Amino acid sequence: MLLGIRPPDAGDTKAGVLVGTDQTGNKYYENNAQELPLRTRWVDYKNKEYEPSQIEPGWHAWMSYMVDKPPTEDPLLQRQVRTWEPQEHRPVLTMSRSAYKPYSTVKNKYSAWKPEVAAR
Repeated sequence: MLLGIRPPDAGDTKAGVLVGTDQTGNKYYENNAQELPLRTRWVDYKNKEYEPSQIEPGWHAWMSYMVDKPPTEDPLLQRQVRTWEPQEHRPVLTMSRSAYKPYSTVKNKYSAWKPEVAAR
């Protein structure tokens, strides 16, 4: 039985049992003793840049309490890469420097108001 302790940069310290690890190296923990409901599962990301898209679909279902068994125990949730899926994880670039920024080639219909101050 492996115990995992959440890092102090997460805001609180938790102790729990290691349930499994996904393909990207994220570790998933659970603690059913003396916890609030729906606060017993958490993930320890491999990369310290926390991004929810790093969680695989099967583990996301387990983390969100949609299923009771983790993907390591449930064959339906185990990840099989389909032919049309990308082979490696692509991060979500929203709110990053690489995010898509649309631009317009149309001239603005309105211009900013510039107040003119009369001399006294």
